[in-house]
Amino acid sequence: MRWILARRVVVVLFCLLVRVLAMAQSAGVAERLDREVPRLLAENHVPGVSIAVLRHGRIVMERAYGMQDATTKATPRTLYNIASLTKPITAQVAMRLLSQGVFTLDEPMAPVWTDPDIADDARRNLLTPRMALTHQTGFANWRSMTGGKLTFQFEPGTRYGYSGEGFEYLARFMEKKTGVPLDRNAKRLVFDPLGMKETAFTPQPFFIGRVAVPADDKGVWMMPRFADKPISADMVYTTAHDYALLLKAVMANTGITREVAAERDRMQIDVREEMCSRLAAGLCPDAAGSGLSWQLMRFGGTTVMMHGGHDPGVHTLAYLVREDGSGAVILTNGENGKKLYPLILEAMGAPERFTRTMAALMK
Repeated sequence: MRWILARRVVVVLFCLLVRVLAMAQSAGVAERLDREVPRLLAENHVPGVSIAVLRHGRIVMERAYGMQDATTKATPRTLYNIASLTKPITAQVAMRLLSQGVFTLDEPMAPVWTDPDIADDARRNLLTPRMALTHQTGFANWRSMTGGKLTFQFEPGTRYGYSGEGFEYLARFMEKKTGVPLDRNAKRLVFDPLGMKETAFTPQPFFIGRVAVPADDKGVWMMPRFADKPISADMVYTTAHDYALLLKAVMANTGITREVAAERDRMQIDVREEMCSRLAAGLCPDAAGSGLSWQLMRFGGTTVMMHGGHDPGVHTLAYLVREDGSGAVILTNGENGKKLYPLILEAMGAPERFTRTMAALMK
């Protein structure tokens, strides 16, 4: 009995030590960000940025700098268009439905949903949820790039091709499977269970007075864009805090089975050669590819799961390291927002090789 009590005391003390160290580290990070981020915003004509930092699977710091719009300072409650960071949200909906057995990764989507544009193309029968989640559908990023018509650029499942249309296809498939629209499934399966109370696909009453207005590369204000219906790959609005709750869920495999989590974290397709063609020697990851939605980079024994987003006047980034429970969310309302990433990542203690690689990719 004494041994058991002693062991419990040791565990409690260890947990307290971890918290104290995390708080001390966060204080140092905050001090550096407070000192340097305002300068970076001014130098790069970026109006504002919101940041959330995770340590050991917990949100330990939130910061906001700069301006939300011409007259309002950015705060942690400022809502940002997160652009393609929408995709991991849609993927989390898919993970929950996969875990519930609603569909499988490799079942054909054609019997449930076929886009009218490809109804006469036999390649539609090859499409699966896995291909959509790993960008192997063969579709262009958006059909606006192919004359407003959805067409195959290559045979599904044969190579990687980043595609918002692939996620839109998956969203229609999930809606047909469940009889529930994407935004309602997201609220039921993801937002409500995780406490993401300030996240939405379309404008809501809580948007009023809180939206980060985008700016071009000279810092000139632009008109914010909103979706009139849920888009699975773009234009969700949220806070850095709410998105950090999603990262926590991914780290903890909340609401999904072990098997689905393993598939999400597995490098499904290799993109290292393509990535490394843009990098100087020594900056290439040991492995790089796509999991289920998340982009994966492996540096030694560390695997970084990350995703970025870009719309006109908007740059966003989220990453996590499941091995140690670290991660961060960076949301900006500037066309030059990506120029802030290297210093912020370095200040937050992101994996060094990942930070150097991202700095090179952001040039």
